Amino acid sequence: MLDKKFVLKIFEGFSIQRWNDLVRPFDIVEMDKAAEKMVAAYIIGKFEENSGNEIDWEWMIYASLFDLLRKIALCDIKSPVQQMIRTRYPEEFVKLNEWIFNQYRDMIDDELLLAKFSEFLQNENKPRKEHSLSERVLRAAHKFSSLRELEMIERVNELERTEKIKAELKADLEQYRDLEGMKLLLDRTSRPFQFIMKIEQLRFQTRWNQTPRVPQTSVLGHCFFVAIVSLLLLRDGGEEICQKRLFNGFFSGLFHDLPESVTRDIISPVKQATDGLPGIVKQIEDEIVHSELVPLMENFYVDEILYFTSDEFQNRILLPELDGGKRPQVVSWEELRDSYNSDAYSPVDGKIVRLADHLSALIEAESSIKYGITSRQLTSGRDNILKIYLTGTKINGIDAMKLFWSIMED
Repeated sequence: MLDKKFVLKIFEGFSIQRWNDLVRPFDIVEMDKAAEKMVAAYIIGKFEENSGNEIDWEWMIYASLFDLLRKIALCDIKSPVQQMIRTRYPEEFVKLNEWIFNQYRDMIDDELLLAKFSEFLQNENKPRKEHSLSERVLRAAHKFSSLRELEMIERVNELERTEKIKAELKADLEQYRDLEGMKLLLDRTSRPFQFIMKIEQLRFQTRWNQTPRVPQTSVLGHCFFVAIVSLLLLRDGGEEICQKRLFNGFFSGLFHDLPESVTRDIISPVKQATDGLPGIVKQIEDEIVHSELVPLMENFYVDEILYFTSDEFQNRILLPELDGGKRPQVVSWEELRDSYNSDAYSPVDGKIVRLADHLSALIEAESSIKYGITSRQLTSGRDNILKIYLTGTKINGIDAMKLFWSIMED
């Protein structure tokens, strides 16, 4: 089962402020940066796949987690300083990575995940002239998301504070212009840029916006946290899963609140005010997504994103049809496990994503309550989540109540 300390350590990504030596008109935190980076990586990677190149999505997904763990451990050391340590004092950089690994060693029960983390850090220690395509895609996404943050705050800062940083970021991004998706993201008139601008609106939307809370979490950061927890729960289920199932689980989590970029975050009590309202809200969300977001997506990934966001909390697969197309089909976990655990069916553990979504909400409420910032909305929200899963209820092989109450333990 997931280690409480590990999950709460990842949650610290919501508390790490970025650009804290500049004027910021809104909170810019590490979790939001990680989310936008992976959205950008998805877009750039899909353009590369469309050109016939192979992307190692599994490596990229784990790298996004491990990079966040590194940022949480080194939150007080600015990136330029870390880079200077790496280039000028390589032996100390190796020791620094060993120290990072040791911060998490006792929190990660999954030995294979721990081994992947160790390998990731060891590879970071190796000086290399060239990087794989997947590494370049992730690095490009990292630089782009940093540039977007700077562009959003530069208007409230004196030019002298930002011009050098912006020039350096733009110069760094030039080496990635051979990536078609990257080139288009840097073109403010392109569809990919307009699409990511819509998604960025999720950074400004605060969850639980009817009550004070510490730390505050954005919808976008929440989506990345759900993606990471979905990944960990998929590993925790005790079964071998195909690569597409892991990919779908992560990106379904990342995009599960995509409609809220155009509808805003409608809180659960309002959604459930009447028996028919949840279905009505979902229908309206689908209509707005098709009218405002779909025109901004490329034809080689639009169907996949709609697959992520339609029936997002149901276990489902894609069944081939006679005309060559594929039809989504809701299935049970047993069917997913025994009959459709194959890349050919593009299986999605939607119920795992829902479990991760509820776990995230529980941590958001409980964390604030333990900080002493509480309200009726937080306590009722927490209690309502705990009531959903009865004793012994298993969600895709996970004992949900046991998992949730382990988070509640002091």
